[in-house]
Amino acid sequence: MNNLLRIQDGAATRVEDDPWTLVRERPNDEQSELPGELPGGPLILPLALWLQRRIEQHPARDGVWLGPDDEVERLTPWFEQAALIALDFPSFRDGRAYSQAYLLRTRLGWSGELRAIGDVLRDQLSHMRQCGFDSFAVRADKCADDALKGLAGMSVLYGRSVIEPRPLFRRR
Repeated sequence: MNNLLRIQDGAATRVEDDPWTLVRERPNDEQSELPGELPGGPLILPLALWLQRRIEQHPARDGVWLGPDDEVERLTPWFEQAALIALDFPSFRDGRAYSQAYLLRTRLGWSGELRAIGDVLRDQLSHMRQCGFDSFAVRADKCADDALKGLAGMSVLYGRSVIEPRPLFRRR
């Protein structure tokens, strides 16, 4: 079952036909690439493999995912070559991807699709949206329709965010 949610034109919807394949396995220090064949179609590759492949093959076709320890600034020179950027939440308790998303949207100027992957749960979605995420791969054992309610949960934000940079008192 596909558990992808996307925000388009301000409305959250469930995506039934996501063409992207997430390649979770990362090359280790001893190998420069993953063993075996990669699947066909658009891929979301780990940063190390994406940087290697960006010159060799279809750079604009692939997306890239970053783990919590990856530096988002490394992508800046190649923004135009990334079809999408995904940020990994290895655990719902690990919030480093929130900071990565905020940096990508505000300081680094990323305007393409920014996807949350990993341990993505309903209770996190509103805050993820405020940090700049616009698509969410909800954990496979959770209901995507239920998670949609998490995006509609807050109609008014008091503080600043990526989606509303002015705090509430400045909007009145």
